Amino acid sequence: MLNTDTIAAMATSPGTGALAVLRISGPEAMEVLQRCTRGGRVPEPRRATLVRVRDAEGRVLDEAVATYFAAPASFTGEDVVELSCHGGMLVSRRVLERALACGARPAEAGEFSRRAFENGRMDLTQAEAIMDIISAGSDLALRAAQNQLQGAIRHRVEEIAQQLIAVTAHVEAYIDFPEEDITPDTMQELTAGLDNAAAQLRRLLDTADEGRILREGIRTAIVGAPNVGKSSLLNMLLGYERAIVSNTAGTTRDTIEESVTVGGLCLRLIDTAGLHHSEDALEQAGMERSRRAGAEADLLLVVADASAPCAELPLEQTGAHRLCILNKADLPEHPDWKERAALRISCRTGQGREELEAAIGELFLHQRAETDTLAAINLRHRHALQAALEATLHARDAILSGVSPEFVSVDLREALEAVGEITGRIDTEDILDHVFSTFCLGK
Repeated sequence: MLNTDTIAAMATSPGTGALAVLRISGPEAMEVLQRCTRGGRVPEPRRATLVRVRDAEGRVLDEAVATYFAAPASFTGEDVVELSCHGGMLVSRRVLERALACGARPAEAGEFSRRAFENGRMDLTQAEAIMDIISAGSDLALRAAQNQLQGAIRHRVEEIAQQLIAVTAHVEAYIDFPEEDITPDTMQELTAGLDNAAAQLRRLLDTADEGRILREGIRTAIVGAPNVGKSSLLNMLLGYERAIVSNTAGTTRDTIEESVTVGGLCLRLIDTAGLHHSEDALEQAGMERSRRAGAEADLLLVVADASAPCAELPLEQTGAHRLCILNKADLPEHPDWKERAALRISCRTGQGREELEAAIGELFLHQRAETDTLAAINLRHRHALQAALEATLHARDAILSGVSPEFVSVDLREALEAVGEITGRIDTEDILDHVFSTFCLGK
């Protein structure tokens, strides 16, 4: 990717709509527009202007609205022109082809966001947040992505980096000026700073599972014996008939997967084959998939028939969250269930659905009443934070053990580099700035 190039691509999805938006970014964005319009009106910055896009022979391809964003006050930090043309597939393709013929090249995947990062318009966490916003499958995932776009993770990472920089500056100043001995008070101050940084790293790492759930959804396995209403529960939550419902045992022989939003959370529902003793090879294969789905689930919805005698519920020992659900609550309840704590629902009438949704929310949202503070890391962040935590703890132990400060500095530099990977900002100048602004090092 060369930032000297001017790039162009459609910023809206392919398809037919009222409008389509073509984005042009680079040093010749305005020149490309002028060629496309054959010397038409020049838009003033941040002012919508009606233009006519013309082909090489001067024929009008489309009337469009052009908006010019002058560098550096644009999404990419470069000169940007956005053309809002009519949203037909043919006309938008023709407009794009004309822009490419007039000097722009096709943008690569993610190139606009990458230029925004390289030009200091956003850090890596904010760039990742853009895709999280686009792919958000629930209200909570969207709000978490918006928090990240506004810098929720960056601010917390920067706080950690500043603490590590302060300790690194002390240690490296001592390396250069060994006559300035590290006093016991200073030693305690350094280890306290590293303890604080480690605690903050652990708090961010604790959000990894939440981040996965927000981005991927809650893997939810619906399990139980045959004919208890597992497929009916799937259909009730989805709001339409997705799975075949029958009184015949073994109707569901394979897992069925669908997604639905419940209480601001995305549930990846998996309807499974009924668990029971069977000699049928197909049923056995289906039940094996059911057990696998249960073992990998974040949430088990264990369904039983409230009108039938109590039977042992399957998958009791898995580590997932469990909700016991007694279906067919519209029928007389069997005495076996009288003392059993469970959610009582009727998939036929919809009774108990709100209580079920509230129970799911309570399991996964009890620590997130204030979603404005949500900062859910992804897998890349997790690896970097784990490396930073290990290096921070090594540095702390090395200081307490009296290890040579040169080795302590290596650990601290590794911690800073790992933290810098999260935002994409690794700058040794920060350490030098802290050294020369904090310490009196002579003339």
